Amino acid sequence: MKNIDIIGIAKETIKIEAKAVSQIQNRINENFALAVKAIFECNGRLIVSGMGKSGLISQKIASTMASTGTPSQFVHPGEAIHGDLGMITAKDIVLIISNSGETMELIHILPSLKNKNITIIGLIGRKQSTLAFKSDFFLDTSVDKEACTLDLAPTASTTATLAMGDALAVSLLELRGFNKKDFAKLHPGGMLGKRLLLTLDQIAHRDDRIPFVYTDTKVKDALLTISEKGFGMTAVLNKNNEMKGIITDGDIRRGLEDKGNTIFDQTADCLMSPEPKWVTADTLAISALELMEKHSITSLFVFSNTKLKKPDGVVHIHDILKTGIQ
Repeated sequence: MKNIDIIGIAKETIKIEAKAVSQIQNRINENFALAVKAIFECNGRLIVSGMGKSGLISQKIASTMASTGTPSQFVHPGEAIHGDLGMITAKDIVLIISNSGETMELIHILPSLKNKNITIIGLIGRKQSTLAFKSDFFLDTSVDKEACTLDLAPTASTTATLAMGDALAVSLLELRGFNKKDFAKLHPGGMLGKRLLLTLDQIAHRDDRIPFVYTDTKVKDALLTISEKGFGMTAVLNKNNEMKGIITDGDIRRGLEDKGNTIFDQTADCLMSPEPKWVTADTLAISALELMEKHSITSLFVFSNTKLKKPDGVVHIHDILKTGIQ
């Protein structure tokens, strides 16, 4: 193995790529703004296309666009010239990506795009190139040199192109008024999606899983109910089936310390705490978790309708944590 300065090479790589990104910042101009508006006003999708490393960057840009509110799809130019051009409609707008500006597969699909009067935006690395000339909106992504020590492998150029794509995506995001809730709707399986979308009606326990005792129930029987249901507490109902209070396993432990075993022969109304904490079924799971943490409790009663006399659901802190929300 050669004796090389690994750390020095790595730092120089980052330096070159940072410079490349910094340079394209100075190329954000009125042409860029017009390209953003063209995408925003498009009635179809944003089609992104590129070959090789540019193709991989194209896929990332298409994915970022789609997840931030701009309907987008990657179309491989090599497949496009063999039939996949049918994926592109006259309502779409096309974003082509090429460092050289002479990618033959992209050049070959241009006549078909022009015949449909499709607007073409080019993220191109050479101003004096076929694809730059053919683009309705040319966005310059050229770099002084690649970070590759051979100045061959696409490195700084792909980073600069990706940054330009992100600039387009974020500009469109703001233009659309796209917010966290919109993002969550497109990412229901992600953590943000769960934090913003998961409500207690989706995870609450119902029916015979809810712990209930009555005001005249003996404490020893209330303890059995608490142990059987596994929520560390039970609701206390009056004879009209209205929730009047709560008994927790902590209440019973403290009662034992104060009064000994005689506590077991008392009725639930002697030990219960009035006004137990509860939430509605449409409460976000993250909000319920925050409420539990604030009051140092582990379970909450859930009402699907605030007019109900007693809760029709219950949720434990573990139910929320098991979803991955923290």
